[in-house]
Amino acid sequence: MNSEKAAHTPAPRGRFITFEGGEGAGKSTQVQRLVAALQARGIETVATREPGGSPNAEALRKVLLSGLVAPLGPAAEAMIFCAARIDHIDNLIAPALARGAFVVCDRFADSTRAYQGALGKLSDQFIDGLERVTIGDTKPDLTFMLDLPAEEGLARAGKRRGAEAVDRFEAENIDFHRALRTSFRAIAEKNPQRCVLIDATRTMDEIAADIWHATEQRLLLDVRA
Repeated sequence: MNSEKAAHTPAPRGRFITFEGGEGAGKSTQVQRLVAALQARGIETVATREPGGSPNAEALRKVLLSGLVAPLGPAAEAMIFCAARIDHIDNLIAPALARGAFVVCDRFADSTRAYQGALGKLSDQFIDGLERVTIGDTKPDLTFMLDLPAEEGLARAGKRRGAEAVDRFEAENIDFHRALRTSFRAIAEKNPQRCVLIDATRTMDEIAADIWHATEQRLLLDVRA
């Protein structure tokens, strides 16, 4: 009887970790490093990104980063980001969390709040409404805000990009990217229970060590240890 009950006990919900920050802050590198560290501990971990992460969302990613949507204005752009996010949640994030896996995502809803909300001059009420419809209860348990001066971030992004064309957001002027940094910092300050501000001017090893320490303290000690 006990074994029958155990067989029908649902797996505990996994944990959802997101990385945010401006262009060139090193999010993708740190996502990979954290995923490897979690997997080495025996935790099933899924790496993903936004916009994208599922086939339909990846198709919308190409449209969004091409700049084709930008002339429609920040409200339309935000809604298309959210359309991609709904597909991403339904097809990748929610199923992984339901089976008890950790999900580590390069950008999520905070990017919409920073890029289209703060910089696109969309109201908090508009962004809050989009989040309620789009993500519901699928909210990050932990968010790392990688903080880097805009000039340094754009220089890194340019080096990484090489001869490829700049995307919709990298092409914005320096004032945009400085304001973006301010917006991310404000989100972190407003949500200290969820967000950890990380100094991204340091070495990749130093940054990864801080990220791992915060992950252990905030998630692993009471979930898996």
